Order: sequence, then C-alpha cells, then structure tokens
Amino acid sequence: MQDTSRVTIESLIEKQRAFFASGKTRDIGFRLEMLKRLKNAILKHEKNIAEAFWTDLHKSYEEAYLTEIGIVLGEIDYHIQNITKWAKSKRIRTPLVLQPSSSRIFYEPLGVTLIMAPWNYPFMLLMDAVVGAISSGCTAILKPSPYTSGVALAMEEMIAETFAPEYLAMVQGSRKVNETLLEQRFDFIFFTGSPQVGKVVMKAAAENLTPVVLELGGKSPCIVEKDADIKVAARRIAFGKCINAGQTCIAPDYLFVHEAVKDKLLRLIGEYVNEMYGNDRKNSAIFPHIVNEQAFDRLEGLMKHGKIIFGGEIDRTQKFIDFTIIDNIKPDYPVMQEEIFGPILPVLSFTEIEEVVSYVNKNEKPLAFYFFGKNKSAKKMLLATTSGGGCINDTLMHFVDRNLPFGGVGNSGLGKYHGKFSFLAFSNQRAIVKTPTWIDLPFKYAPFKYFKMMKKLL
Repeated sequence: MQDTSRVTIESLIEKQRAFFASGKTRDIGFRLEMLKRLKNAILKHEKNIAEAFWTDLHKSYEEAYLTEIGIVLGEIDYHIQNITKWAKSKRIRTPLVLQPSSSRIFYEPLGVTLIMAPWNYPFMLLMDAVVGAISSGCTAILKPSPYTSGVALAMEEMIAETFAPEYLAMVQGSRKVNETLLEQRFDFIFFTGSPQVGKVVMKAAAENLTPVVLELGGKSPCIVEKDADIKVAARRIAFGKCINAGQTCIAPDYLFVHEAVKDKLLRLIGEYVNEMYGNDRKNSAIFPHIVNEQAFDRLEGLMKHGKIIFGGEIDRTQKFIDFTIIDNIKPDYPVMQEEIFGPILPVLSFTEIEEVVSYVNKNEKPLAFYFFGKNKSAKKMLLATTSGGGCINDTLMHFVDRNLPFGGVGNSGLGKYHGKFSFLAFSNQRAIVKTPTWIDLPFKYAPFKYFKMMKKLL
C-alpha cells in the first residue's frame, strides 16, 4: 500500500477547510443526504468489504456483518431518525438574576476533523465515527490501519466513489503518514487505538489545542461470583472472548472467578466454545485468525507462563491461535502486564471479593468491566470500582446499545461516542444568552448601588 504524500494531505486539508467555510455542511438537509449516501454506498460495496474481511482476518460474512457492517448501518439509521431533533437549539432555564434574558445552547460543527482507526474492527471503528462527523456537519480526513489493507482499500474505493474529497477523503499508509497527519492543525481528532499511541496523539493535538476523543483499551476484568448462574456466565464469556478471536478492545481480558465455582466454570466455557465453533477451529469458517505475524508472535509469547487447560493449538503459517484458557496465573506474568488482544483467557481465583476489588483498583482503569452474580453483589462492585463501561451478567453488549455513551476513563480513553453522543463529540455546544433592549435594569452596573440585593439573588 502506497503512502499518501504530505503534499496531498496538506492539499486535502486546505480544500476541506474552504469547503467547511462555505457553510454547506451546516445545512440539515445536506447532512441527511450525506448519511443516506453513505448507507447506499455501504450496501453497494458490502460484498467487497466482506471479502476483504475474510482475506485480512479470516472473518466470516456473518461475523463481519454482525460486528461491523450491520452496526454501522444501524448507526446511520439512528442518526437519520434523530439528527433534526438533535441539531435544534435547546432552550435552557435562565436564572432569575438574568431575567428577562433567555438562554440557549446552539449545536455547531467543530470543523475539519481527523478520524484514525485501528485494524481490529477496521470498518466499524472508522465508519461509526464518520457517521458522527456527517451528522454534526463536519468534514473529515479518514485514516485506516495499514494492517488490514484489504478492508482499507475497499473503504477507500467506496469513499472516493461516493464523496467529494473536499468533504470526506481517505489517506493511506504507515506510521510516517500518521506523523504527517498529526503535524497538521485540525479542529478535532477522533482516535481509536492503544493507550501508548493515544498519548502520542494527545501530545500532538496539544500543540494546536485541538480537542480529542481517544478510544483506547486496557485489561478489562471479568469477575464471576459464586452466586452467579454459571452456565449463562460460561456461555457469554466464551462468546465475548471468541468474537474476532479476542482481538476486541472490550473483550474480557482476564477472568477472576470464585474458587468454589472455578472448575465448573472453566469446563463449561470450553464446552460452549466447542459447541459454537466446533472442535477443529483452525479449519473453521467462522473462527477468525490473528491479524499478522507480529501479533501472532506476541500472543505466542504470552502463552508461555501458567498451565494451559483448554486449547493451546497454534499455527504460524495460518496465523491461527486457538481459544486458550490458562490457569495457575500469577499477577506478575507477562500475560497480566499488557492488553492481550487475542483468544487467550488467563484465570485468577479468589475467595473474598475484596481481593478482586483491590486488584482491579491498583491497576489502570479498564475500558470495560464484566461482573456475573446477583444484583446486590453487582451493585457493590460497581460502587467499589470504575471503568469506561461494562455489563452485569453479560459481555460486550453495552457497546451495542447506541443510547449509551461508549468510551474509556483514565488510561482507557477520553470522551464518549455512539448515537447522540457521537453527534455531541463532533459538535461545539455554543452557549448564548439573548438580552432584550426594551429594558435595561441598572443592577449590574457600577457603582453597584444594588449590591446587597444582587448578592441575595446570586
């Protein structure tokens, strides 16, 4: 894949800045038309995109649709249904001291934006943000990951065919292109990736005081109490860890299970994996593979400590790593020091829930938090810990609800999106007080003769 040149990048940004200044993107009718155009383009290019998923990640059409294409189509429909309402100025209650003025919030687009997406969900994590950019009235430069080059090229073809480059344009390439992009001045940057690269993006954005949304990651815990429904927990954990072969930022990263139910839970997780994907997952048409050899080698290294009690099969030539449960894990093992991003599930056990709370809280704040157990226990855990989001008695599903804000906290991210929150992420909430001229009360003016009365009203 050829790197987009600096000259091209700078030219695109200049053209987008001029197009945004024309005011055309502020029109709600224009935004609706562009959202519908994006939807039609996805439907037209769906086959090519799905084939690219198979080439890049060995991802089946069914999984590609459910976790990528279908989510974006649903997000587009949701914005089409609601954008007119969201974009209307909102009247706010004006305090007595400012009467007879009135107060409103106006929602205006931030301007020329940069959207940078990772390889693990290369279509959804780019296009979901694009929906927010269109909905709010911004223009956007789109930068996909080169590691899933098939999907990146399929998206480039779709975008180039559908939109004028002064409105939406895609650039391609390596880290050098990322560096060039981050040297430019944007009005907003939306980045999805690792915390390490997120720090680089935030540092670069700070040079121009550019606002950012950083969707990062981390080690999301999955906790199973002894009073949990173990069968349900096992099935939902297996599902959450196997989707995209665990290459999911909100996948259960490690399992913390009560000693009393540990053996039963681990046995059932293995049984459900076999039930869902069969016993020969290397040759399965629905079990994804690892993105590249570099990621494969890293994951293989994480499997060298502890005791493998399920799975463990690897094949470097096919970039295949089986779903693997590793027991006898210690907190200082490499598998517990970094986000796994693969189908490996390390297991810790506990007898008192305070052990879990202490462990979770002494580490970086996770992107997701999963707890299986009774409501009373769940409430205690939520009050004792923090995370970007999460589920009680399930995994991943908080991401699917577009009525909820999605994002991290601390090391796992900054800012939220999905649904209306995407519209807000790409918008400036402009606060305006309108004061009539038919009356001009003297209270606020020097020499402050009415200070005592004003003091009571403030």
